[in-house]
Amino acid sequence: MESTIKLGISSCLLGNHVRYDGSSSRDRFLTDTLGRYVKYVAVCPEVECGLGVPRDFMRQVGDVNSPRLVTTRTGKDFTDKMISWAHKRVVELEKENLCGFIFKKNSPSSGMERVKVYSEKGVPVKKGIGIFARIFIEHFPLLPVEEEGRLHDVILRENFIERIFTLKRWREILSRKISRGDLVFFHTQHKLLILSHSTNHYRTMGKLIASIKAIPFKELYTQYERLLMEALVLKATQKKHANVLLHMMGYFKKQLTSDEKKEFLDIIDHYREGSIPLIVPITLINHYVRKYNQPYLKQQNYLNPHPLELQLRNHV
Repeated sequence: MESTIKLGISSCLLGNHVRYDGSSSRDRFLTDTLGRYVKYVAVCPEVECGLGVPRDFMRQVGDVNSPRLVTTRTGKDFTDKMISWAHKRVVELEKENLCGFIFKKNSPSSGMERVKVYSEKGVPVKKGIGIFARIFIEHFPLLPVEEEGRLHDVILRENFIERIFTLKRWREILSRKISRGDLVFFHTQHKLLILSHSTNHYRTMGKLIASIKAIPFKELYTQYERLLMEALVLKATQKKHANVLLHMMGYFKKQLTSDEKKEFLDIIDHYREGSIPLIVPITLINHYVRKYNQPYLKQQNYLNPHPLELQLRNHV
């Protein structure tokens, strides 16, 4: 099992000059910051299916649910060629053991959402999805995916990166001869992380683990992985985080003084109101975990779900 997270990515986002006009769309957060922690697998649908650089600009036309991919200047249709290539490419990508994919926004081949689809009269509606992106998502329905444009939103960025690091940890336990005990331990480490995203999934997954001996093992971890990724795709809001922080505070009710409890409750309120970022209460909790050597919270990935150097919780 590789120790590095592997992500698929639209090639132009790495600075490769593969766009229709010979330019790139390098995203420095992806290359210079996140790139220190991941290994990218570059994909350019247009170039890989045989189109040159530069090339005629293409767009989607017709029915939003089954659009055609045509050039704007000559009207040449590349739909079938792109679909045929995409189905082969996703099968090849199975071998890469990807933990996610970052698509190029607005691309008729790679846009994840709101891609323009033009009517016969040339009127666009932003309801399409790139042809390759659609086939990729259908082939890997649980894999974390995002667009580079959406990753400029700090909440979506933190959510995506949290998902890829969690999936990597899950893949690591699957890479060895996993036992029911391994699954229980993994769930124990991630309980508060799951709770910060979805109370319903937290309860459902708890019931699944409680029935661990009654379910065939392969079915068990298949169900667990589906529920895990479904839970984490839901946004962790300030209200949800505040609930988890209060839950963790309960582990120190015998150790904290009245003043320390009041300080912690005030910090949670300030966070819930948006006055301070999540990193402030998290830092205080980590301090108490170390000071009082709290065994349960020490193993919670919620407190350190991704590298601190990414500073993701400084902004949410």
